[in-house]
Amino acid sequence: MEASGIETGASTIRTGLPSFSRAFNMLVASEAAAGADNSFKNEEDDFFIPSYLENSTYVQKLQEAHKAKVQARDTTRNSTNGFSHGFSHGSTTSFNQHPLPPGSHRGMSHTVIERPPASEVDDDLAPLPARWNKEDQMPGIEVQSNGLDVKHIGPKNQNDRDHEACGIRADHYMPPQCGIYYFEVHILSTKRDDATISIGFSTKIAGLSRPVGWEPESWGYHGDDGRCFTGQNIGRHFGPSYNANDVVGCGVNFKENHAFFTKNGVKIGTAFHDVARGKLYPTISLKKPGDYIRANFGQTPFVYNIDDQMREERDRVHKAIQATDGSTLLAGLSETDLIQNLVLQFLQHDGYVETARAFAEDMVQQKNALNFDSNTEYTCVGLRDDEDANNRQRIRRAILEGDVDRALKYTNAYYPQVLQENEHVYFRLRCRKFIELVRKAAQLNMRNEPNGNKHANNQTMDVDLNGSENTSWETDGSDNATELAELEHSMLEYGQKLQEEYANDPRVEVSRALNEIWALVAYQNPLKEPQVSHLLDRNGRVTVAEELNSAILLSLGKSSRAALETIYAQSSVLLDDLRQDGGEGAFASVSDVLDGIPQPYQN
Repeated sequence: MEASGIETGASTIRTGLPSFSRAFNMLVASEAAAGADNSFKNEEDDFFIPSYLENSTYVQKLQEAHKAKVQARDTTRNSTNGFSHGFSHGSTTSFNQHPLPPGSHRGMSHTVIERPPASEVDDDLAPLPARWNKEDQMPGIEVQSNGLDVKHIGPKNQNDRDHEACGIRADHYMPPQCGIYYFEVHILSTKRDDATISIGFSTKIAGLSRPVGWEPESWGYHGDDGRCFTGQNIGRHFGPSYNANDVVGCGVNFKENHAFFTKNGVKIGTAFHDVARGKLYPTISLKKPGDYIRANFGQTPFVYNIDDQMREERDRVHKAIQATDGSTLLAGLSETDLIQNLVLQFLQHDGYVETARAFAEDMVQQKNALNFDSNTEYTCVGLRDDEDANNRQRIRRAILEGDVDRALKYTNAYYPQVLQENEHVYFRLRCRKFIELVRKAAQLNMRNEPNGNKHANNQTMDVDLNGSENTSWETDGSDNATELAELEHSMLEYGQKLQEEYANDPRVEVSRALNEIWALVAYQNPLKEPQVSHLLDRNGRVTVAEELNSAILLSLGKSSRAALETIYAQSSVLLDDLRQDGGEGAFASVSDVLDGIPQPYQN
């Protein structure tokens, strides 16, 4: 069984960012990054993902929100510390030593966040339970420093002696959006053959002075007699009793609306049906001094194989989805024809003219190959030579090749009103040009390093499918040094001009973007710095190209989004709605479909 708790990461602030481009690319890239690092940790934060929730869309959102908060805090820390680390080692690299133009500054150091800051992250995301809540307990028990161990230490006064038990709830409720939530309790110590310990869950309304399950809006499984209770002290026989060294698990299936328990890795069965909707907190109660338990909310592997149970639920939902008849989605088109038309429209919409034409021809060849009627022959669908599509393709290619000036030239020539009417897109293009200047300078800088070589790492030497870096590496050291000095001077002058042009802009997003990109010059080589290297990733080009393409389409009276993107967006929203109460949407996501697509073989 794989480890359930995954504690990742580094002790520094250098946490990875998912790449950020168009809808599909963002999804695939971010999940690939998440797969490589399922949790992370720094000096102030612990974040874990229980193994059975690794594929949960809800938990992936929690992870992104947590990253945003960590990065926002690190941004504040960097702002306080300034750029001291960028100059502290007597670097001989001109990237840091180049004099700044008069009146300029090296800006503020900001961790690159191409997403809303922590304050703007969805506040409806409830964290997973992670520890016992010292503020929600009865006197007489003590929570240990790890937040997971609870020990009954006995009453301190007469009032405490009147309590029938001492209960405590977890710090957060079990999010229904997970579909299934599960935790375990290890009985470390109790009176032999008389375990007066109760394990279950409750709402905030339930009292904690009696065993869990006896109070209204509480559900519990008791160790002394193996009975289960729900809202009253008259229970029913359920399973075996449990004692010291036993591990008891409690799970809630929000889709089926029932709760189950396990003992020592074996599922006992369903204890409660028709569990009330609401905020349900993991809860335990101890009755006698010496009772001692340890909770596991997913930080470490579970004894019970909850991963398989979750996988079975997901498989059931996926089979139901696959069984859906798609032949009636659009009259006159089979499911295959519909999908092919969606792909073709997507290619045309995004300006992939040659690819769209080749795809259309391939569609015709396939149909003719499967056509047994000699009197019928399919011909290529009429892909008219759309000049706007050709123009958009030229603009897109220029951006993807890192040539922002050429993209601006084409845009002003073909669609002069677009940049005037979409100032935010123009600003993004200007920022991207500065990034490309920094990127090229950093690559030349790496070339000049003693151990530099022509085949630097993938981050440095990546080449777009639609173009190249337009960087010639076949030069001697003196030529490189001269070119680097000139490039850095141009870069700093352009950055200063950009800062001055938007210095009085009141928009927060503008100042944030300027601080982020200007922070690049603080580092000896930003391509090697995890804090900022993601800003130099070529996926950023795709983001800008898509924004400009959408603005052009809107100016032409067309939709800014392809039909395939609309379907994707609508499906995601519908699944979000379906998972709110733990329904089928908690066990499915659009990414599941994408993950099931066979990947092309790569040597």
